Amino acid sequence: MTHAIYRVTKFVIIGPYALQVSFDDGSEQRIDFRPILAGELYAPLREIEIFNRVKLDPEVHTLVWPNGADFDPETLHDWPQLKEALSDRARRWELVAVKG
Repeated sequence: MTHAIYRVTKFVIIGPYALQVSFDDGSEQRIDFRPILAGELYAPLREIEIFNRVKLDPEVHTLVWPNGADFDPETLHDWPQLKEALSDRARRWELVAVKG
């Protein structure tokens, strides 16, 4: 099984919780992160000031936030195919937080 390796080359904030992400293969994704901002790692990004502090890590070539949140570049690259599963997972994180 082959694992594609992508690198994020740049990003632009295009709206609240939304980024346009460019990759080293020339492709781009417009990603609305709102549906997955849940759980211990991603919920803090609901604060727009924290979300907007996103940076491109020059070593691992992906998006990183000051609280340690990040995504595998392959996940970002394949976002359209993964967003429903990620959203479902985030909803489960929310349920655990409410019960806890």
